[in-house]
Amino acid sequence: MNAQFDRNFFTQICDCITDRNAPLIRLDDDEVITYGQMLERSAQFANVLVKLGVEPGDRVAVQVEKSIDALFLYLGCLRTGGIFLPLNTDYRDKELAYFIGDAKPRVVVCGSQREDGLKNIAEANNVSFVVTLDQDGVGSLAVMADVASKEFEDVACSGDDIAAILYTSGTTGRSKGAMLSHANLASNGAVLCDYWQFKSSDVLLHALPIFHTHGLFVAVSTTMMSGASMIFHKRFDLQQALAALPNASVMMGVPTFYSRLLSSPDFNRQLVQHMRLF
Repeated sequence: MNAQFDRNFFTQICDCITDRNAPLIRLDDDEVITYGQMLERSAQFANVLVKLGVEPGDRVAVQVEKSIDALFLYLGCLRTGGIFLPLNTDYRDKELAYFIGDAKPRVVVCGSQREDGLKNIAEANNVSFVVTLDQDGVGSLAVMADVASKEFEDVACSGDDIAAILYTSGTTGRSKGAMLSHANLASNGAVLCDYWQFKSSDVLLHALPIFHTHGLFVAVSTTMMSGASMIFHKRFDLQQALAALPNASVMMGVPTFYSRLLSSPDFNRQLVQHMRLF
């Protein structure tokens, strides 16, 4: 293993931060969230997870809508040495029962509307806590984070320690948990930053979900490891994307995103002449 990757992935992200006041996330209302604010909010989530009993190697299962706090919860989990388990928001109770029974998480985080069903599943699988986090920033986990310390000493990890588990689609059998190490995430981000020539001046249009590799690991890792920023949309909306493109230099998407853009008469050469990479 390359020695530079043999640490907690979040610690490696921090090594790339040269200016805590630099913008990390740009929202539609012109609000900017800085790298320094990310460090503070992810520390609050890390402190709450530790309070809930999360220790290195414990799984934290998360089925929530895309939000800034959901992203910072992922980073906070990395900081604790816990294992982040993102779950598709379309999964229903039967599917969730399998994933939770298989992964045996210490904590389950869900939207408020799913709390009752998940509590029953959690109780059947001896999960210690079910807490909530909604897209608008409310929920029992958000309330606890709001009063938690904004400082946290990251747990030391080996590059071989597991950072996240993503379940396969299960097309040829039961879904299997693919284990991704801290070194996996770090080396993937570093290679993509190099190949795609990401710089701190880049602005990524981020409209992908964050329960999957592309939106959570590829997009976020390349942004943060290069000191770049991202325009953060809760979902792909054609008009929203067209309005944001003039302020972006990079866009990541799935084929549906591009086919919908190409179907619009407003998507033309002039609109994207400044774009560096799709």
